[in-house]
Amino acid sequence: MIRLRKAGDRGHADHGWLDTWHTFSFADYYDPEHMGFRALRVINDDVVAPGRGFGTHPHRDMEIVTYVLEGALAHKDSMGNASTIVPGEVQRMSAGTGVLHSEFNHSKTDRVHLLQIWILPSRTGLAPSYEQTFFPDEEKLGRLRLVASPDGADGSVTIHQDARLYATLLEPGQEVAHDLAPGRHAWVHVARGKASLNGHALAAGDGAAVSGEERLTLRGDGRAEVLLFDLA
Repeated sequence: MIRLRKAGDRGHADHGWLDTWHTFSFADYYDPEHMGFRALRVINDDVVAPGRGFGTHPHRDMEIVTYVLEGALAHKDSMGNASTIVPGEVQRMSAGTGVLHSEFNHSKTDRVHLLQIWILPSRTGLAPSYEQTFFPDEEKLGRLRLVASPDGADGSVTIHQDARLYATLLEPGQEVAHDLAPGRHAWVHVARGKASLNGHALAAGDGAAVSGEERLTLRGDGRAEVLLFDLA
């Protein structure tokens, strides 16, 4: 079964400095029908204005994955990490017992477009930790590149949950396939462009919940960047 979540049906807030769309309930947006999917709790599609950002704030007991699509996002946290996340990089921060962090767009002219993803950890009370890895476009073009996993396989960042995140770049007509093991589920999110999932047309911002399917086939209907979550 494939259930579509269209981009325009998501929660939306425009704060001036931040234009954000929520696939699942978040902050002031509450929809009891969309509280998350399996261990996937948040996909926020954020555009941050030049010279603005998220001030220092706390998190705990959450796996936070940041995926930048456009621009450069500066990160600082209470673990002593300071970095800049650019397209192609995936950042994983395990908030665990508690962490403070900030994210800022230092550009005076360019916006930052990012996806902020929250995944529930397999257990609470973990020690906070941080990881950031670059995945070149050529590793994602026409294939599903593993970028996050519970065991850090194939150079992916390590998340504390039985979940795997793949990223792909598709040219028009290009296809990739992913087999779901029995009892597994998937969430597909189109970050940019247009694609189809088992014949279902998806555009930028669209998502799809997948259960009871053996094989997922993604096809580029134009150039597309797509994330696929394989979930318990």
